[in-house]
Amino acid sequence: MTEKSRTGLALWLLFAINALNFFDRQILGAVGEAIRKEWNLSDTALGNLGTAFTLLYAAIGVPLGRLTDRSVRTRILAGGVFVWSLLTAASGIARGYWDLFAYRLGVGVGEASCAPAATSLIGDLFPASRRAKVLSIFMLGLPIGIALSFWVSGTVALKYGWRPTFYLAGIPGVLIAIAVLFLKEPQRGASEVHEVGATKREGSPYLLVLSIPTMWWLIASGALHNFNMYALGSFLSPFLQRFHKLNIRDAGYITMIVYGLSGVPGLLIGGVVGDAIMRRRSNGRLLVAAVALLISAPLIFLALGRQSGDTTGFLILMGLGGASMYVYYSTVYSTIQDVIEPSLRGTAMALYFFAMYVLGASLGPVGTGFASDFYTRRAAAAAGVTEFTQRTLEPFRAEGLHSAMYFIPVLGILLAGVLFAGSRTVGKDMAKLNEWMRESTKKTTARAAAEAGD
Repeated sequence: MTEKSRTGLALWLLFAINALNFFDRQILGAVGEAIRKEWNLSDTALGNLGTAFTLLYAAIGVPLGRLTDRSVRTRILAGGVFVWSLLTAASGIARGYWDLFAYRLGVGVGEASCAPAATSLIGDLFPASRRAKVLSIFMLGLPIGIALSFWVSGTVALKYGWRPTFYLAGIPGVLIAIAVLFLKEPQRGASEVHEVGATKREGSPYLLVLSIPTMWWLIASGALHNFNMYALGSFLSPFLQRFHKLNIRDAGYITMIVYGLSGVPGLLIGGVVGDAIMRRRSNGRLLVAAVALLISAPLIFLALGRQSGDTTGFLILMGLGGASMYVYYSTVYSTIQDVIEPSLRGTAMALYFFAMYVLGASLGPVGTGFASDFYTRRAAAAAGVTEFTQRTLEPFRAEGLHSAMYFIPVLGILLAGVLFAGSRTVGKDMAKLNEWMRESTKKTTARAAAEAGD
């Protein structure tokens, strides 16, 4: 097998892992309304099930990121896939709310291995000039995994109930975990122009990452973006079932398109356009991301404003808004690779994901759920309801969730501003990294020559 074939095969296997990653984590969004009704949960409690996953995902991600920079990444990845698949399947036997909460905590532990290890591997398999395009292929696992999750889970749940959806999801992970063990571990820094390998700067790896101004903007952007993405992932299907009166299968189909498949063109456009603009301006990728997110906000606002039953208008507007949101991943993930040396990329991704999930993904579902419950009670009070119970509040839940969803386009505008700010610092940070790598290569070459002379 040629080197090109080997790296291509590795990329598609990493894509499959990422697709499985998002398939498993979005099952709850697809069947959450059925779980809520079966166990008489509030929207806040439903949102907390998503928070359970994200909090442990973020906490475990930081030490796993450091482990990624020190150990064999393929083994870390294989172990993570196996653990999260096993616990996803176990979620189907949950006897109550707290059982499911505990299983989702475990899924978070396993899935925390995916992003630091996979993106670090990609950074060493492909050169900087191709990273946005390659990362966009890897990140296609996100929309495709999400789309399959809502399609399969919605269909299975309508016919057999919500529990079999978890059983079904656990099967492919075992096979993929075995396949990962046969991946060849690339040399660190193998695809860089300057042969720095695993060379490290002196000091705390965490402080070194946080000393880069662009990383602060990227970390802030990750928190805002994931708040919106996980709010949509948790409540888009319930919103369609309540406000547009769809069943769980049809709500899953529309969510599959606007929240899943819309990401395919978004990621590809982001990768191709980001790489193209990058050749002309060093901040090109972040400018592309900022413009795309600025476009997405009014589209989502208009989609939410469609009347009940106008699912066609909702699908078109939300689909376009969703595609614009996905531009974020291929442009921002590659920018992290551009400003961080190879020996710190796992750590950088772990810190980025820590903020992305603690401040973003963990707050998105529970924050939206809390806002939904607040607006539900306010609507009920305005209608003369004096005693708030699950039964008396149920007729007002569509209105409550509808109001809560409008926080998403507002935060989208703020996100675009953060990305514009990051575009003002990224060029200088890239130049600093290239200078350090150049000097490190000179020192390494001089040291090797001196040792050869001795």
